[in-house]
Amino acid sequence: MTERPRATLARSRTVKVARRLLVRPARWVWSRRTALPTPLVRLLDGLRRRVPDRWVRALVGRPRRVPPPPPPPQALPVPPAGERRVLIGPTNYAGQGWHWARAVEQHVPGTGALSYALETRGFGFAVDYRVAPQAFHHNVVWQREFFELVSEQFTHVVFEAERPLFGRLHGLDPFLEARALAERGIRVAMLAHGSDVRLPSRHATRHTWSPFNDRSWEGLDVLESVAATNLGRLAAFDGPVFVSTPDLLDDVPFATWCPVTVDLAKWHDTSPLLERQVPVVVHAPSHSRLKGTALVEPVLAQLEAEGLLSYRRVEGVLAQEMPSVYRSADIVLDQFGLGSYGVAACEALAAGKVVVGNVTDEVRARVRSLSGLDLPVVQAGPADLERVLRGLLADREAARVSGRSGPAFVGSVHDGRLAARQLADFLGAA
Repeated sequence: MTERPRATLARSRTVKVARRLLVRPARWVWSRRTALPTPLVRLLDGLRRRVPDRWVRALVGRPRRVPPPPPPPQALPVPPAGERRVLIGPTNYAGQGWHWARAVEQHVPGTGALSYALETRGFGFAVDYRVAPQAFHHNVVWQREFFELVSEQFTHVVFEAERPLFGRLHGLDPFLEARALAERGIRVAMLAHGSDVRLPSRHATRHTWSPFNDRSWEGLDVLESVAATNLGRLAAFDGPVFVSTPDLLDDVPFATWCPVTVDLAKWHDTSPLLERQVPVVVHAPSHSRLKGTALVEPVLAQLEAEGLLSYRRVEGVLAQEMPSVYRSADIVLDQFGLGSYGVAACEALAAGKVVVGNVTDEVRARVRSLSGLDLPVVQAGPADLERVLRGLLADREAARVSGRSGPAFVGSVHDGRLAARQLADFLGAA
């Protein structure tokens, strides 16, 4: 026997011995690791992280590939009736997609509408059609069938917050989806909600109390990138663009303001205002950083310590519970960093509460220009909030006048009629 075959045979025997002494025991231990004491499992996991991958594969083998579960089935919605049939989605922030759908149905004759959103563990806002995230991303059959349904059964589509409607069918690109729908004869529009187009760098230069002046905010670069990308694509978009709050016209000057909408009857409150010796002040920030909560809470703590008010910060409350929260309040603090107002302020105004917030002169002028009415949010920035609150508490009758003006304002600007009017031209019903 030559030297080479002998060496090969020796190596083969060595491999067999190594396999018997190392591989088999290693695989036996690894297959039963879940039954081992926790400290030993942690030791094994630590060793596995420190050993090269090829050694791990040789000792314990490749992990078994478990096929992913099939995506859940997803029913398709029933299209609305009407000469014009509108789909609004897929975010339904603060229930606005649902409210706009009802507004165009009620105030644009011959129009049916469907609001649509992904299922979330959010605040329980009403929506017409919910889709499971797993189905949205992985159910290819649903993606194709939903696209065909919308293409064949709807006449208009409103994309909220530049988000895709049909999962991965068009690469999660809402602008490609819009183009595909337009090629099928569907009229499409984009509707921006807030952080999707609010450029932090621009906002920081325009507003002293802007939350984007905080450079320690880890997600600030992401917000800047997302907004800049969306703004660039909206500028090139061949279709109508809407914004939900008037401040967003700073970033999207070519857009049309479509006011947020609330149900006046849901928020109506007849309880006495500012008659308690110690009034209740409520602040319900959906995002405390954006709302400037940290800027104003020291003032509230001071006034509460003096016995002038009782402060309640409310977070994580379901939508159906918020009317009772506002009914318990005399004064509602909105936001103090963004310079505008939105759904929460409108709900508190509809409840007849004294609403205090930091709203710029430009936003107030836009409201007045479109509606002919003055926004009844009492003006206060972080620097003068204490003075404003002390004034309201000292002259309660003047504060009640402010509170009583809220429902009438919301009934004229934010009950859905103005939103429907703003959408009417896009719907071909102007």
